[in-house]
Amino acid sequence: MRIALIGTTAGCVLGFRTDLIKALINKGHNVYAFALDYDDVSKKKIRALGAEPVDYLFARTGVNPFSDLSNTYRLAKKLKALQLDVVFSYFSKPTIFGTLAAVFAGVKRRIGMLEGLGYIFTDHPSGNGIKITLLRRIQVMLYRISFPFLERIIFLNPDDPIDLLQRYNIKTQQVSVLGGIGLNLEDYPYTEPSKESASFIFVGRLLAEKGVNEFIAAAKIIKNSFPEVKFVLLGGLDEENPGGLSSSRLSHLMREGTVIHPGHVENVQEWLQQASVFVLPSYREGVPRSTQEAMAIGRAIITTDVPGCRETVVDGVNGFFVKPWSPDDLAEKMKKFIENPELSVSMGIESHKMAREKFDAAEVNSRLVDFFE
Repeated sequence: MRIALIGTTAGCVLGFRTDLIKALINKGHNVYAFALDYDDVSKKKIRALGAEPVDYLFARTGVNPFSDLSNTYRLAKKLKALQLDVVFSYFSKPTIFGTLAAVFAGVKRRIGMLEGLGYIFTDHPSGNGIKITLLRRIQVMLYRISFPFLERIIFLNPDDPIDLLQRYNIKTQQVSVLGGIGLNLEDYPYTEPSKESASFIFVGRLLAEKGVNEFIAAAKIIKNSFPEVKFVLLGGLDEENPGGLSSSRLSHLMREGTVIHPGHVENVQEWLQQASVFVLPSYREGVPRSTQEAMAIGRAIITTDVPGCRETVVDGVNGFFVKPWSPDDLAEKMKKFIENPELSVSMGIESHKMAREKFDAAEVNSRLVDFFE
């Protein structure tokens, strides 16, 4: 078959769709990988996988109906020229407008995947405000228009279809829950954490909705009693985002010794191996990739009891749940690992077992290929 994968950035294609592309190519399919920001290097990497990179244009954020309609028309022309059998769109805007473009192009089979409901559908401690409420209504309207044209919509966790489809009465044909998008587990070998000194690591964009403020506040609480404990922030700044951590605040936190932030790193696995516990106090996720990686390596998990995150922890077995927006609860759970260092080993072993059972990319991609075929 001739299959188009419509996503956002080239980095996402290479970071999260490589194993799927390989699986499709191995089955003899022709794959066209659409992205917004290809350069010569990323195109070469896509072609090395056996797929064909295709540029297209879209605003990843914002609501400009004239721009979106114009770009949908252009995308439809590209899809029609390729004479496709299947269009697979993932992430919010590609799922909406990629699906509509596929309809206009006459592509008979259309599949979509939402790897989480995103910022607009995430509750915040300060409330959501008028802007978020308006954007949520617009997004729901666009989902109501596009989803009936999908033969299947795929979610990563069981909460998202309830909170989106049922709550807003959005009509669909078939709904599937995939679980995490999976990992090549060979890239994340188990390593036993050190029991000598506790260290906690956060991996993700340094945004409020990822729980970075709760992580920092908990670190300050712990540091008062256990100044030797290390707290590592691994992720990029996004100061244009209203919930983004500022560079000035981060510099202050590093100077006072609250957190360690090494900047951009390529060796995330090595940093996970050096930590004893992985922490993600996020407000909502699909099924977080960073947590899957930490579990595969064999790290105990502290995360919030919210959609997506709760798919990664059995409370008291491979880690602990904390209440959202609660640094005090987070600090209490951290203290358990500091006072009982053997917990990081025993719970880490359970995390590793769960990752092998639930997050093997070969099995996940086999299910996706079955949907396409």
